[in-house]
Amino acid sequence: MKGKVNEISISYKERISLSHSPNIKSSMDAAEILYEHWDKSSIELQESFKILLLNNSNKVKGIYELSKGGITGTLVDMRILFATVLKSLSVAIILAHNHPSGKLQASNSDIELTKKIKNAAELFDIKVLDHLIITRDGNYYSFSDNHII
Repeated sequence: MKGKVNEISISYKERISLSHSPNIKSSMDAAEILYEHWDKSSIELQESFKILLLNNSNKVKGIYELSKGGITGTLVDMRILFATVLKSLSVAIILAHNHPSGKLQASNSDIELTKKIKNAAELFDIKVLDHLIITRDGNYYSFSDNHII
């Protein structure tokens, strides 16, 4: 066993051709796709944080649920977030989380987390295009549309 180490393998499997993938042109496009893939049975119960992974043409590569928390919050592990983004070779992301309360307003902690992620993303030349807050009825709040990001 001496001198042996584990082999690390990194992969991303594209099961759907990007030519058939939706193109994000606005916050509404992103909100509709994210809402469509949100678990409606828990959207009012638990806060979840997801990332929409995009290629250079803003085509959707996939959606990854980063965390699922409690009624008033969820934790975001920056290492897992960026491991996912880098593993998928995405060049842009859109952040999203739900507010079980239905409140469409960014909290100070939402804004600070967004800034932290955006600053870290710049080191990897990854664009953070938006951060959306989604509610049960499909309404959303866009950080980009409100000039926060």
